[in-house]
Amino acid sequence: MKKGLVSGQIVQPYAEAIMAVANEHDLAQVFGETMRALQNLSEESQEMRDFFQSPVIKAQDHKAVLMSICGEDTNAYLKNFLMLLIDKGRIAFLADICEQYLELLREQTNTVLAEVSSATELNDSQKSAITDRVKSMTSAQEVELKTRIDPNLIGGVIVKVGSQVLDASLRGQLRRISLSLSA
Repeated sequence: MKKGLVSGQIVQPYAEAIMAVANEHDLAQVFGETMRALQNLSEESQEMRDFFQSPVIKAQDHKAVLMSICGEDTNAYLKNFLMLLIDKGRIAFLADICEQYLELLREQTNTVLAEVSSATELNDSQKSAITDRVKSMTSAQEVELKTRIDPNLIGGVIVKVGSQVLDASLRGQLRRISLSLSA
């Protein structure tokens, strides 16, 4: 769902509210894990997005599916929050609320999000090297890596942290060589 003015006015208060509950009960990281899982599932499943955005589906059906996704061991405060989203007709904003919550959590823990595009799957040592590089660039305590495979890169990686982009891909290197030769 595109973030617009209305979306922002809905998403921010809900994300702040669940963050306040999480902080009050020392559950910010626990809620963060569930929010991250829900956000990832939403990104991967168009069917899930369509299901929760459909106004024709009844609230009890939304609740049943959401509870089966979350499982029995989900914290009661978080379950109540998710049920509130359904009751208030805000479940269509679930992915955006999760994203905003995770952004608040990252601010709270001095963590940055690094979006990494690579030609192939990264191994642990490569992820560690990227994490160290991002920490030195940003002076953050922690780095959250969000990786995706982009076969168009041929090789190397592109790392995006906020508005900063570190292009260490073969495609980027070839583009820079081409520009320097044409100049």
